[in-house]
Amino acid sequence: MKNMNKLLEIMAALRAPETGCPWDIKQSFETIVPYTLEEAYEVADSIERGQMEELKDELGDLMFQVVFYAQMAKEQGLFEFDDILQAINDKLIRRHPHVFANAEYTDDKSLNDAWEKSKAAERDGKIETEKASILAGVANALPALKRSQKLQDRAARAGFDWPKVEPVLDKMEEEIQELREAIKNQDQQNVFEETGDIIFACVNLARHLDVDAEESLRSCNKKFETRFGYIEQALIDQNKEFSQCSLDELELLWQEAKQN
Repeated sequence: MKNMNKLLEIMAALRAPETGCPWDIKQSFETIVPYTLEEAYEVADSIERGQMEELKDELGDLMFQVVFYAQMAKEQGLFEFDDILQAINDKLIRRHPHVFANAEYTDDKSLNDAWEKSKAAERDGKIETEKASILAGVANALPALKRSQKLQDRAARAGFDWPKVEPVLDKMEEEIQELREAIKNQDQQNVFEETGDIIFACVNLARHLDVDAEESLRSCNKKFETRFGYIEQALIDQNKEFSQCSLDELELLWQEAKQN
């Protein structure tokens, strides 16, 4: 805990009204959020690229975000860093009765069901006057694709779901047709909404196929970058620019990229 205490001391010094860093002093919970999200994505990026030394630094940056929030909360008399540790310790013990108590689960499904029931009980306990929504607690700050899948997972556990994948595919086709109509009618607001409906339906399809939509799209992005890079290099080798190529020529290079 020596280094942890040192980090807390550094954070307190950065926020000291008279002698601290002007930038750190003027920050609030709201202004720090974008940096927290950025640091979380940089952690994920380091893992994807297998850069473990870089991961060490990125995890430190993410830890600093937690300490930053804790210091601001302490200044406002809300909670302290130790309260954060106490909360996560209690939560982990509560959600793992098969490790810290005598509960037994026969398979991953029963274990996951117990985990979700524990989370649901926590949500209900936070609202005294009315029952918490089934969708409560799915953070608004999540990436839209990830949040979409989590919302659908919650609804499915309540029974609001198709039992098979075929109706999901039918729904996608229905949404595509509605988008065609919106485009035909030149209704830009409807085009906006129908486009979102198609993406939402795609996420639902991914969920039914047991695919993580966010990770699947991240993988697709990486694949696109690799193939596009192949085309760029091919054009450099040919001493040509994109503007000098027809769509057929670019499509041929794209197919080569897929083959290679």
